[in-house]
Amino acid sequence: MTPPFPTPPDLAGHPYFQYRNNVLYAEDVPLDHLAERLGTPLYVYSRAALKAAWQSYCSAIGPRPVLVCYGMKANSNLAVLGEFARLGAGFDIVSGGELHRALTAGADASRIVFSGVGKQAWEMRDALRAGVKCFNVESVDELHRLSDVAAHMGLRAPVSLRVNPDVDARTHPYISTGLKENKFGIAIGDALEAYRTAQSLPGLRIVGVDCHIGSQLTDISPYFDALEKLLDLIESLQQAGIAIEHLDLGGGLGIRYLDETPPSPRALLDRVFERMNARGQGHLQLVLEPGRSLVGNAGVLLTTVQYIKHAEARNFAIVDAAMNDLLRPALYDAFHGVQPLHPRAGDPAEYDLVGPVCESADWLAKQRLLTIRQGDVLAVESAGAYGVTMASNYNSRGRPAEVMVDGDKYYVVRQRETLADQLRGESLLP
Repeated sequence: MTPPFPTPPDLAGHPYFQYRNNVLYAEDVPLDHLAERLGTPLYVYSRAALKAAWQSYCSAIGPRPVLVCYGMKANSNLAVLGEFARLGAGFDIVSGGELHRALTAGADASRIVFSGVGKQAWEMRDALRAGVKCFNVESVDELHRLSDVAAHMGLRAPVSLRVNPDVDARTHPYISTGLKENKFGIAIGDALEAYRTAQSLPGLRIVGVDCHIGSQLTDISPYFDALEKLLDLIESLQQAGIAIEHLDLGGGLGIRYLDETPPSPRALLDRVFERMNARGQGHLQLVLEPGRSLVGNAGVLLTTVQYIKHAEARNFAIVDAAMNDLLRPALYDAFHGVQPLHPRAGDPAEYDLVGPVCESADWLAKQRLLTIRQGDVLAVESAGAYGVTMASNYNSRGRPAEVMVDGDKYYVVRQRETLADQLRGESLLP
């Protein structure tokens, strides 16, 4: 006999998004309720998931000197930032706009590190006025500009040089940042001379060494390849009379999208401090810049099936979300799980989940076995990181709304963008 509904699919790794009585919930809120009330496409985040991810770092740190700076490029919604600020996070920023957002959300400027390869003078001035913890400098030219800006303000900018260790993070080439062919950082062989330059400039104060090798790392061994090179550099700096206060290892810990088993913060930290202690550097503050691992599995994207199209080569489920809403599949060939809000009985068919944007790259998932009909609402999993922050108005489409679920309550933390919002600031020629 056919059961009234199939066994709910496995959402292991997403404990705050689970089925109850054949309905997918975020915490204690049924997602079909949100889709009906607020429409789709719709991003939904779990506050409890954010807290749990943050706590996984806190419990791993213990009494050790570690500052966790949330890499806010992953998700810069003010509600997300405010939650991490309330929990005591620092922030890793890469623009003047991110600085403004972080401060608006209640961030402590003294716990902000400013990364990025192309900082402009106005961004440097704003960060110096705010009193950020550190500038992660990525070129000798940037050292000179930052020194000039700080000296003109009568200040000395705290700096850490981002060192490129030429380590293969074994991740997607677009999110690998530690190889010598990448645009990021100063080559490890040139770092000592760059530090000597920094030491000679009047507007700078050396405070740290920085490195970031890539994102979505599911193997922590590349961290230790980089760490050994950084510890060698720190010893060379000490021998040259250049003292530092902290070592910044960046972010990059991966999450589960399909069947990955990413390492825990504890697995990383225990081994990092083991090596730092063995090399006599355990007194240094360790700075981490996680982004995806704090927010990636804390969000889903809801989308409604508009049409079912059976073509000669394959079947298409045409949905109302598109590459302008979630760019990762088109940009990185990324995998996101897809689950119906109400699982249906019946034999599944293989579908490509595609959007209405006029591009063949406009897809969210390929070759998925689904039992669906026109009008069904689907949840695209693991969409909390690099979703709305990469969203655009391509094809003059409004960006989706965002909702934060907290227990049995929910809050709209970004209104759906309207046509008037899109046109604001534009004008016709006279």
